[in-house]
Amino acid sequence: MSVTEPPSSGAPDAAAPGELRAAMLERVEARLAGFLAGERREWAELNPDAVELVDCVAHMVASGGKRLRPSFCIAAYLAAGGDPASDQAVDAAAALELLHTSALLHDDVFDASELRRNEPTAHMRHATLHTDRGWHGEARRYGESVAILAGNLGLVYAQRLMDGSSPHARRVWGELCTELMVGQFLDVRAAARFQPDVPLARWIALFKSGRYTVSRPLALGAALAGGSPRLLAAFEEYGLAVGEAFQLRDDLLDAFGSAEVTGKPARLDFKQHKMTLLMSFALSDEPEVRALVGDDLPGTDPDELHALLIRTGIRDRVEAVIAERLKVADEAVSTALPPAWAAQLHAMAQAAVYREK
Repeated sequence: MSVTEPPSSGAPDAAAPGELRAAMLERVEARLAGFLAGERREWAELNPDAVELVDCVAHMVASGGKRLRPSFCIAAYLAAGGDPASDQAVDAAAALELLHTSALLHDDVFDASELRRNEPTAHMRHATLHTDRGWHGEARRYGESVAILAGNLGLVYAQRLMDGSSPHARRVWGELCTELMVGQFLDVRAAARFQPDVPLARWIALFKSGRYTVSRPLALGAALAGGSPRLLAAFEEYGLAVGEAFQLRDDLLDAFGSAEVTGKPARLDFKQHKMTLLMSFALSDEPEVRALVGDDLPGTDPDELHALLIRTGIRDRVEAVIAERLKVADEAVSTALPPAWAAQLHAMAQAAVYREK
């Protein structure tokens, strides 16, 4: 049966998609572990000092994470009729996690973040190693250099895993990587400029996180399976909606979450002058917030700003946008997929967006 046709009365049980996806994701984990272990062995023979850089990538991969990008990729691949035994799909999903690892290593340097997943960030660990070893030069600069190189290495590893993919899948991959880099630049630029701009903030949320987290991984999985144009269009609509909601949840978790739960420093967006959609709403529409913040978001008392964002209803406005985006996503896949797969993607969207970290 084509995935774009109405399901028959003999459609598989709704649990089956989740089981298929989980089985493939186990293979993704094994692929990541095996690939990085092989790199470690090879470099240990060539130059043992180089192992520290490989370990920097491997540590980030092994430290946890939600594996959202591989999960959406595999879901789309299977929903589009892909073979569960495929190695190509497993490699592509593993590549997405390595790309994410690259982005996180760089993000932590950009944001001067000291914690990631409740552990010291890579640049902090290596700055400490520099100091402990009594080496020459500036420890901070050394740590940041190692983290940037490790992030670059993660991207190289991701590209290597994509080498065996189809031309169509590699085109999607290229678009994904390009959008991520441009979105990252515009995020850094918006923080430096620090002017409320709701359309720009929404655009950055989509390209820095939304498309890269949901929409493009779905497109990559569907491309590997040869999905129909109708299915690709449904995944695009679903992915953009869920991706934006995902980024908005990130904004809320930074502003209102607990560092103990999220594993990252709280209020980091405030400290880094990030012009998130939440802050764009607040500074564009709320005179009290503009008066409090002025041109000095990092110098604003975070507890006072936190209370003001609640009192002025900004938090509720963002929650309303999240709910609206999820409704759009649900409708996008409800008619394009059999009920079991539509329910699976609905559950994945809820889990991605209504999370605590």
